[in-house]
Amino acid sequence: MLRCYREHVPENLAYDESRRGFIPTEAFRPRFTRGRVEEYLQLLGAHADLDSPFAGLGLGAADTESLPLPSRAVDPLVVREVVKAARAGRRLEAIYSSFRNPAGEARILVPHTLVFAAGRWHVRAYCEKHREYRDFVLSRFRGVPEDTGEMLGDHGQAGDADWQTRVEVRLIPDRRLPPEEREMLAVDYGMRDGELRLHCRGPLVLYALRELGVNPHHVEAEPRAQQIEVVNREALAEWILWS
Repeated sequence: MLRCYREHVPENLAYDESRRGFIPTEAFRPRFTRGRVEEYLQLLGAHADLDSPFAGLGLGAADTESLPLPSRAVDPLVVREVVKAARAGRRLEAIYSSFRNPAGEARILVPHTLVFAAGRWHVRAYCEKHREYRDFVLSRFRGVPEDTGEMLGDHGQAGDADWQTRVEVRLIPDRRLPPEEREMLAVDYGMRDGELRLHCRGPLVLYALRELGVNPHHVEAEPRAQQIEVVNREALAEWILWS
C-alpha cells in the first residue's frame, strides 16, 4: 500500500533515518482525500461498522438520501497532537473553552481515547486541574496543544476506572402505549422479549441515551413522543447525572 502511494505521489513522503520510517514532506498535499480532519475521524469511527451485513450488497444504483448535518469545526493540528499524546502516554497543555469559561483556560491533559457521540468528536482524558478523567470536545480546543512530557502517574486508559466499567442499559417500549404500538416499537428496535439491552462503557451511557432520544431525567407527557423508556434507571443513576 505504501509503495503504491509513493508511486503516485513521490513528493509527499520522505524517509527519516532516525525514525526508520516515512514522514510527510513540507510539500505534502492531499491527493486522495480533501485533507479534512472529518475524513480521518470518520475513518476511525468506521471500524465498528466494517462487518455490517450491508457491506457486500451492491446498492450503488439504489435511490438513497443522506441528511447532511453541520459538523463541529475541528482543527486537524489539534487532532494530530491529541492522537500523538494518546499513543505515547504524554501530557498536553491546552487552552480549552467551556460554558464556564468561553474565552478558554489552560489545562494539562493526558488523553487516551477519541470518541464520536451525540454528533461530535471528543477526547477522553485525565485533567490534572480537576484530578479526574473527563470528556473534552475537540472543537473547543483553542490553538494547538503542546507536549509537556510524559504522564505523571498511571493516568492512561488503564487508570480510568469509569472507562473500564461496562454498563448494561435496558430499554422497553413506553408502558403507557397500547400493546400493538409497543409490539411495533419492539420490532423497530430489534428487541428480544420486548426488551433491548445495550452494553457500553460507563461514561458513554448518557451519550447513548441522547442518541436514542431518551431523556433519563424527564418523562414526556405524551407516550408517543417518548416511545421508549429506561427500565433500570436506578442502576444507571451514577452515569446519567447531567455534567
